[in-house]
Amino acid sequence: MPNIKPISELRNYGEVLRDVAIGAPVFLTKNGRGRYAVLDIEEYKEYEKLLAWHRLKDALDEGQRSGEEGGWVDASEVKAHFEERNRG
Repeated sequence: MPNIKPISELRNYGEVLRDVAIGAPVFLTKNGRGRYAVLDIEEYKEYEKLLAWHRLKDALDEGQRSGEEGGWVDASEVKAHFEERNRG
């Protein structure tokens, strides 16, 4: 069951932080609505990795769609492009 507390509980932040664990964030409400989540730092790091992975996957998927729709660029053209950029 989610651990939900009003933001006013932060007056006793030590109590709130004691309830935070991996897989068990504390959700803080403001005026009865969800507003913040307090996560264990290790869980946050995993969230950041997952987010980066999704961004990379989206970019790769977009590249594949672009290649399929607009045609692929030959590897020698790519090499020449970057060699030219490095000279300039």
